[in-house]
Amino acid sequence: MIQQISIRNPRTGKIDYQITPPTSEQLAEKSTRLRQAQIDWQQQGLSHRIETLQQWKQAILTQKDRLKAALVNDTGRLSVSILEIDSFISSIDRWCKLAPDLLSEPSKNTAIPFIRLQSQLVPYPLVGVISPWNFPLLLSTIDTIPALLAGCAVIVKPSEIAPRFIQPLLETIASVPNLRDILTYIEGAGDTGAALIELVDLVCFTGSVATGKKVAEAAAKRFIPAFLELGGKDPAIVLKSADIELATSALLWGSVVNTGQSCLSIERIYVHESILDNFVLKLTEKAQRVQLAYPTIESGEIGPIIAQRQAAIIQEHLDDAVQKGAKVHCGGIVEELEGGFWCRPTVLTQVNHQMKVMAEETFGPIMPIMSFSNIESAIHLANDSIYGLSGAVFAGEEGEAIAIAQQINCGAISINDCALTALIYEGEKNSFKYSGMGGSRMGDAGIKRFMRKKALLVKTQSIPDPWWFKIE
Repeated sequence: MIQQISIRNPRTGKIDYQITPPTSEQLAEKSTRLRQAQIDWQQQGLSHRIETLQQWKQAILTQKDRLKAALVNDTGRLSVSILEIDSFISSIDRWCKLAPDLLSEPSKNTAIPFIRLQSQLVPYPLVGVISPWNFPLLLSTIDTIPALLAGCAVIVKPSEIAPRFIQPLLETIASVPNLRDILTYIEGAGDTGAALIELVDLVCFTGSVATGKKVAEAAAKRFIPAFLELGGKDPAIVLKSADIELATSALLWGSVVNTGQSCLSIERIYVHESILDNFVLKLTEKAQRVQLAYPTIESGEIGPIIAQRQAAIIQEHLDDAVQKGAKVHCGGIVEELEGGFWCRPTVLTQVNHQMKVMAEETFGPIMPIMSFSNIESAIHLANDSIYGLSGAVFAGEEGEAIAIAQQINCGAISINDCALTALIYEGEKNSFKYSGMGGSRMGDAGIKRFMRKKALLVKTQSIPDPWWFKIE
């Protein structure tokens, strides 16, 4: 008998929701049904798929308030939940607009005059998406939408920590006849995700490095592609020529938006020693003006820590830093308020790479700052990590910043800003080191990675090939 999973409310700490994972038989049945429907989904063509997704968008708009309410309960935040829904809706329009050009299959001549090359893009029949709790809706759909347009069927397993949005979203899917047979969401924890990998032809996973390694191993055993977007410990370098007012405002947002619960949050800040004091002063002043969304959700900008286990990690990192000599300028503690866990924006100095807060993913609103005396040192510090997701460089001259960014080992660098990959989707990027594996989910590759390429080599003239045997 399948056991229900109890879900904690991040604002109250109370268990107020239950989910029921599918049995292995139910999961197998769903995957079989999706595979069968995918054949027609692919054959109906791209225009049919675009029309269907536009119908889904209209269904989502009618349920926008219900989705918002569910996300608020999932995450304990308001403004970011609204942003999630709006970003999800806009991504449907964006991919529908881009898909016709990106999925065209032009033929071209080859080096041999009488051989023409014609390409065919063949979708993977069934894609599995395993998504995290920090942006429950957006990260469950960021791979799903392009996969659907590519002609795949998709089954999504969101995190069991923030699953309340699944039911209202499933209702929107069920209201679109052409969609409900090729897209579904399932509830469950890690064991359900592991079972899903055994049934699909390609897996997209967003989450921790530890779980990502398990996903990669399981996919490799089945010889299927795995696209992994894993953890980050994103660095920012602030040169002495930087605009301190701009840099502190950008880094405050890039470090603590969504309570720092983002893989692309800035988690390490390296500042030239000549501007360190002024930088720390300004950043601390601004950080102290950012308030908790407590006692009401409209009270401030910083929501609760969504996952209870993450609250313990954040406090562990703070305790470790203080014990090893870090100085706390503001924040510095995880508070429990009426059952929810909260952490105010925290500025730390006198930190080093022997501290967990500088080496491990914190996933909280923590801004640890180190000084550097020369550019070579700053680049070395930025690259001294097992992670390589994204980062930022601030400098007075754009060219100066770009020259440094080109030496940082990560997939995307924001110049005189930070965390821009949360808003800019055009740039293809790969995760470096343990931050991920596989093709870019950004740019053109975001849809093409769901297609296998087939080459049709067409002989256009009825003549003997010059390399054939001469046996007349």
